[in-house]
Amino acid sequence: MIRPLFYIVMMLLSTQTAYAASSHNSDSSSVTDKLTLDIGVFYANSDSNIAVTSPKTGGSFPIDFEDELLLAEEQYLPYFELTYSFNQRHNFFIDWKSLDRKADNNAVSQDFILEDIDGKDYLIEVGAKLNTELNIDILRVGYGYDVWQGTDYAVGFSIGLHTMFVEAVFKGTIGTCIPDSSLTSLCSNVVATPEVVDDTLTAPLPNIGIYGAYEFYHGWHFSAHAQYFSIKYDDVDGSLIDVRLGVETKFCDNWSLKLAYNYYDVDITIEKQRKMSNNELRTFDHKISYSFTGPMFALSYVF
Repeated sequence: MIRPLFYIVMMLLSTQTAYAASSHNSDSSSVTDKLTLDIGVFYANSDSNIAVTSPKTGGSFPIDFEDELLLAEEQYLPYFELTYSFNQRHNFFIDWKSLDRKADNNAVSQDFILEDIDGKDYLIEVGAKLNTELNIDILRVGYGYDVWQGTDYAVGFSIGLHTMFVEAVFKGTIGTCIPDSSLTSLCSNVVATPEVVDDTLTAPLPNIGIYGAYEFYHGWHFSAHAQYFSIKYDDVDGSLIDVRLGVETKFCDNWSLKLAYNYYDVDITIEKQRKMSNNELRTFDHKISYSFTGPMFALSYVF
């Protein structure tokens, strides 16, 4: 979903590299400026769920993508991170993770309704065969300032923005209904036919954080960052926790190896309304929760 952004970043990277090379002899301050690119993989143990509606009671409950819909809990996934450090204390960074999964469930074990997607409700019944895709891209951009510095350490604060691009696709024998103006219809007497339901969500969350690095042995660095935010604004309610601890070692000029452990948790709730008979009526909130924990490994190059 954000591959074009990745290509733009790589173009900027090439431009910056060429500029740095051409100005190296004329600007002595460029020695303290650096551009670092990390390309790596992380091992994610994922937990994700989405709020759905019970066709029997009308109440909402979470459907677990891993337990009920059989998406893989553990997998290796790619990520990249680009950091530009300049004027000794300033840092701009951008990173991206891609988490795409799909699975087949030959017999769903409980009834549920996917409510208010493009103005329709979709009923999935016990025993139905369902193919599920959950594609999540996580983009993080931000700025950090080193408040405290020493010969072997740096500690600073950051502000930034995490944005999740979520696409959930359901394929199978799915019933369709359009509820009446009282929203009392719970998809009864619906004929189930082969159907594809595609729901997308973009969830931006600003964040504040703290980070630090310490050279505990020549050529070996320990680094950490922690970012947090909680917001309720208009129809959006969300929270974010992002914690990473890692070790880096330089093995030759400009090249380093990085090993880290990351904990990431985000909860997004969007209040939804639908218009019926010229009235705005509240429906169940659109909610998705996602978290992953696991080690990360990257190859790092300094331009």
